[in-house]
Amino acid sequence: MNKVQLIFHHIFRFIWNAIFVISYPILASFGLIFIGLTWLFSQLSSLLTRLRPEGSKVEIKEADWEELPYSNGLLEAKLVKQIMFGPSGFRLRRIDGVPSVLSDFVFGNKIRVIEEGFILEKWNSTESKELPDFDICLYDPDEDSLRSLTNIKCFDWHVSEKVENELSFKWFDGTQGGEVKVAL
Repeated sequence: MNKVQLIFHHIFRFIWNAIFVISYPILASFGLIFIGLTWLFSQLSSLLTRLRPEGSKVEIKEADWEELPYSNGLLEAKLVKQIMFGPSGFRLRRIDGVPSVLSDFVFGNKIRVIEEGFILEKWNSTESKELPDFDICLYDPDEDSLRSLTNIKCFDWHVSEKVENELSFKWFDGTQGGEVKVAL
């Protein structure tokens, strides 16, 4: 390299190193701020999910007939369909042996307990190709009645609000979402 090229090489190397030394703390700070904000919103989200009026959640595991929590010894469930990387389907029956309308259907593992009864996902099909297609139903154990409230075609739903005799369901299918209000 001749002297002029060597001088330009050292000048550009100095400028490049100066830009890197000046900008690196700024870029690293933005990264730390991004991670911090992500953690903060995650904590805020978990706090808010504890506050929503969804009723008691019930988680059903794979087993033989297993009593449902929060059902006061009334219902039990058994796994009948497990979709790979997807939801599970269960049969429900009454523990007391009384014949019930529940024994005719397959339900999803999302069960919400409210004052009026149990909110259940009643699957309209157990074929993997046809899912998600289910009705959200209200089961009244006193009358042994299963009443369809609405039909939703996605597995990501929750009870967002309960006002007097009206329930609001919010759903999201990965690309779009919505809200459905239903009268009890």
